[in-house]
Amino acid sequence: MIKLSSKIIIPIAVAISVIVTAGIMYAIGFEQNVEIQVVTETPEPEIIYVDKSVSEFFEGTNDIKQISSQEDLVSILEASSLFGGGFYDTRSIRTMAVAESAMWDSAESVVLSAPQAEFKGDNGGADYSTTNVQVENVDEPDYLKNDNKYVYIVSRNTLSIIDAYPAEDAKLVLKIALDIESQYIQNMFLNDNRLVIFYKGQSDEEIIPQFDFIPRPSYSPVTHALIVDVSDKESPTILKDYSIDGHFRDARMIGDYAYFVTNNHINHQNPRLPVIMEDSVRIMTPDAFYFDNLEEFSNFNTLTAIDIFGDTINSETFLMGYSGSFYVSENNFYLTYQQNMPFGYYEDSSRDRFFDVIVPLLPSNIQDEIKNIQNDSSSSASEQWVKISELMQNSYNGMDKKEKENLFEKIREALNEYDAKIQEENRKTIIHKISIDEEKIEYVAKGTVPGRLLNQFSMDESGDRFRVATTVEYYIQHEGTIRSNAVYVLDEELDIVGELEDIAPDESIFSSRFMGDRLYLVTFEQIDPFFVIDLSTDTPKILGELKIPGFSNYLHPFDEDHVIGIGRDTKVDSNDRVQQLGVKIALFNVADVSNPKVLDDFVIGDRSSHSEALHNHKAFFFDKTRNVLSIPISGDSDGLEHITSKMFAPEYNRWSGFYVFDVDSTNGFYIKGTITHQDSDSRYYGMGDARTFYIDDVLYTASQGHLKMNSFENLEEINSIKLENTGKFIEYFGEEPAMELEPVR
Repeated sequence: MIKLSSKIIIPIAVAISVIVTAGIMYAIGFEQNVEIQVVTETPEPEIIYVDKSVSEFFEGTNDIKQISSQEDLVSILEASSLFGGGFYDTRSIRTMAVAESAMWDSAESVVLSAPQAEFKGDNGGADYSTTNVQVENVDEPDYLKNDNKYVYIVSRNTLSIIDAYPAEDAKLVLKIALDIESQYIQNMFLNDNRLVIFYKGQSDEEIIPQFDFIPRPSYSPVTHALIVDVSDKESPTILKDYSIDGHFRDARMIGDYAYFVTNNHINHQNPRLPVIMEDSVRIMTPDAFYFDNLEEFSNFNTLTAIDIFGDTINSETFLMGYSGSFYVSENNFYLTYQQNMPFGYYEDSSRDRFFDVIVPLLPSNIQDEIKNIQNDSSSSASEQWVKISELMQNSYNGMDKKEKENLFEKIREALNEYDAKIQEENRKTIIHKISIDEEKIEYVAKGTVPGRLLNQFSMDESGDRFRVATTVEYYIQHEGTIRSNAVYVLDEELDIVGELEDIAPDESIFSSRFMGDRLYLVTFEQIDPFFVIDLSTDTPKILGELKIPGFSNYLHPFDEDHVIGIGRDTKVDSNDRVQQLGVKIALFNVADVSNPKVLDDFVIGDRSSHSEALHNHKAFFFDKTRNVLSIPISGDSDGLEHITSKMFAPEYNRWSGFYVFDVDSTNGFYIKGTITHQDSDSRYYGMGDARTFYIDDVLYTASQGHLKMNSFENLEEINSIKLENTGKFIEYFGEEPAMELEPVR
């Protein structure tokens, strides 16, 4: 972690960059035996370095600190702006602070009254599947949710409720539209007879822009969390409509609580803390925190907990960078993002790069003269640089060609080494750990690891350890991109206690999956190295490695000794370039960890084929009790096997549907068949919103257009419901809490 001193050297003039090695680059750009002309023109713009006391808000402790008022927020932003040399008109900020200070409340958990739902019994199936999630007992939001009888689907701004069991009698019970701005709703939870639907909106307020005089509308994003009682399938009831400032980022449901993160970009001219409203009435301002470190504060990340069946809501917000991937266990919420150092930090680093790396390699007499120029307080920084560059150029002109080449090569090597260390130090992922327990939210710790995360599957919590897999990547002049991968083990305070670095140099992580004391890791450049990594101690180690063509984008557990991967097949052409081919599924045998093998693989289609499961794990379905795998596929009809198609114009036809396999640990994959959702589509993009689930002995597959029901045994079609473009009227929720709505027939 980076520690600050109470004094920081800060560039306060506006500038883009200073190329401190200008003299060297000038010399390199010409034949070595040509005399170099001295440039005496003063470089523009000038950067002046001044010692400034940052403020009472920044002492370099790295601690989390509370923002106690709107005035505090303004002062913190003013102080942090000095890190980057930015300009903010504090008059407009202060004016806004006065207006907002009257709205400040303590963010204690708020308890509100709510209508209680009456739950009805049903005659649903005895067994059913739900959303494919990363962590057991931690549900993830999706556009489709189901129980053992009903299916709930949000599409655009509509909600459909389908009585799906028994499949022979399946029917659309209700299709209603939310009276909101046009959008694609994608995130929803189902808990018994309650839905939590997330959708985007915007706040509407007036501000006076900087240096203007007329109040103008200001639209800021807000996220709505709508709690709907669906006990009566034909007449849903809106129980609550919470709105929280910011864009929706992600959510989880644990027990009866939904947790979600919103991200709100800071308007530095009119900064204010996020607020939470219910039915357009402000109910609370979350407790707000910032971090005492050298970092660019660009967003409020707000974590909110709501009781789906009760009346409690709680929230905390954190001033930090733009949040990236999330990992959530039953007890902790981990927010991550790429470290973003302020502009002034890099300006200081550029100056240090010259004086700390280049100058010590110059002839000793030149070093002495440069020090004398530095100590001349009568000259400005730009005047000093003119003298230094003239001194260096005259020195180069006095060298022979060989001497100059040797000096420049030493400087290049030293700069490369220095730049590598600086980039490696700054290209890190920041991890924030927040404990969650029903409505209780408590910040725990902050940590950093080198490199970047691929996605949520790059992280895992096991006991009191947090494990992450990262790709470290940076660019070095004359050498190109340096890339490798690493695994880090962190303790409860997010301090690194173990590491395995330099895995698969020159490659990137394409997929990872933590399973107990093992990590299965796929990297890729031209072939697919599949690694088995031991995590039984704090010192990770590679147990085995397998290299095969292609790569896997997602890994899914089959059993303790086998892992399913889905990705693409590849080949290397005559020009040594990698060509991606069809969608590929593979079954890895890891019983012998020192010698992992591919038990079987299956390639679907050609390079035109695509699967949503390559980038969205919720589209991937595997049922271990039946050993059945279903994945969505779209592609050119003439490139796909095992499908039935009308084939009116095969060269233009796209087929979309699902490939269904039996899988066993002896023989691998056996294709049961395919389920067609579209076979006369000329659009060249994949089938989205593709999901598979089951109720008892029926396999249900969903896409934008259809919900299909097929026998698990032989895939014979039982029923099908059209979801879109029905040509029917859609009733709207009104302003009343509940309405009797006629279903779409």
